[in-house]
Amino acid sequence: MQLTIDGFVGTPTGEMDWMEWNWDEELKQFVAELTQPVDCIVLGRQLAEGFIPYWATVAADANDAQHEAGIKFTDTPKVVFTRTLDQSKWPNTQLAKGELAAEIASLKSQPGADIIAYGGATFVSALIKANLIDDYYLFINPSAIGKGLSIFSQYEGTLKLKLINAKQFDCGIVVMHYQRS
Repeated sequence: MQLTIDGFVGTPTGEMDWMEWNWDEELKQFVAELTQPVDCIVLGRQLAEGFIPYWATVAADANDAQHEAGIKFTDTPKVVFTRTLDQSKWPNTQLAKGELAAEIASLKSQPGADIIAYGGATFVSALIKANLIDDYYLFINPSAIGKGLSIFSQYEGTLKLKLINAKQFDCGIVVMHYQRS
């Protein structure tokens, strides 16, 4: 999850113009290694509408610098959580319309490797609130916005996490890996 140093994933209106996009090669490699064992991507519907077509376009362009990532994200099966769509608009994608915890439990019980979640504040907040995330990879960007959307705002009580690793990259991003304790 991309965050500002003051803990927001977007401005109050959801803008993400504060994100660092000039990633260094070491960070790109880190993300490639992180996503390599993933064989299922879960997304909220709002993010899916931009994420899936974007990566399909990248995958189709052999000259794009992110071509390999595009292929990975396009070829990996995806599950989009939605209350509004009746059928998937995208190849290699199924819809989940049931209760979040039950749907995630079903996915976790299936054979396979890792599941990765991508989403905006609403979807990720719901995952956190239901205690469905095992590992947190927080990409702290070198910017602050003062107020905005938080992924932890719906969680009630104290969420105890254990720091597994923190890594600084030349582009200014620090990635912190936490697990539930």
